[in-house]
Amino acid sequence: MGLTDPLADMLTRIRNAGAARFDKVDIPSSQIKISLARILKEEGYIKNFKIIKDKKQGLLRVYLKYDETNKPLINGLKRVSKPSRRVYTSKDDIPHVLGGLGVAVVSTSKGVLTDREARRHGIGGEVLCTIW
Repeated sequence: MGLTDPLADMLTRIRNAGAARFDKVDIPSSQIKISLARILKEEGYIKNFKIIKDKKQGLLRVYLKYDETNKPLINGLKRVSKPSRRVYTSKDDIPHVLGGLGVAVVSTSKGVLTDREARRHGIGGEVLCTIW
């Protein structure tokens, strides 16, 4: 059975690995997943990520980050736009996650950006997920 929503699968794997206190999690790689991992690293939610080449599509290895009390820094991941219901937003209606404490990830014509970057560029797009 094939995956109908690979991005939701990535978010679920990261959520489950954080709950189980794993150091790293392996996810089948794609360009959009690599862009999301880059945003997670830039925003400080994960330590790092690495792309592992293999004979198929490759693996994206995500190294998770925890605080002093061994709690994951990612408190929540939510898929907003799904294959069954796409959610698009204009530059004026890009959502603020927890009053700016979280991050909304938006797929735009300039690539996958955070909500702040999309507002700065003045472009809207598809709201992929929210992270807090």
